[in-house]
Amino acid sequence: MHPKAIEQLVIEQAEAVAKELGIEVVDVEFQPGPRGRVLRVFIDKPGGVSVEDCRAVSVPLSGALDRLDPIPGPYRLEVSSPGVERPLRKAEDFERFAGREVEVHTYGPVEGRRHFTGRLKGLAGDRVQLEMEDGSMVALPREGISRARLRVRWQGAVER
Repeated sequence: MHPKAIEQLVIEQAEAVAKELGIEVVDVEFQPGPRGRVLRVFIDKPGGVSVEDCRAVSVPLSGALDRLDPIPGPYRLEVSSPGVERPLRKAEDFERFAGREVEVHTYGPVEGRRHFTGRLKGLAGDRVQLEMEDGSMVALPREGISRARLRVRWQGAVER
């Protein structure tokens, strides 16, 4: 099974488990790691997630994946918080986090660039609206976004 198909199946299974607990599935990654393949499921809820929330999703999700057996060979399942610089994937994410600073990468150039940092203004149709630091606006096609995440500026941190 292709890694993207595995991720989609895991999202469906994880969402079925998490929904009952009032928890959101933020993202799923299936990647090779230094000690074998890793299936990461990132979850969140208002106020953040606890270790108990991670366990409450991990145990039934592990059982469901064992029954379906979509992943040949060994892998490690990790369920955790997405962290403060959480990824934005769903249309709802781009609306809910409007007003926050984000970092966005696109598959191809938009206005001659592939990397954007600015204040998220939400969605207009299928376009993600960003206000850049110079005050200009840019509209990025959502399907052209390869990666988007909240950006946190740590006080005293050196800008990259």
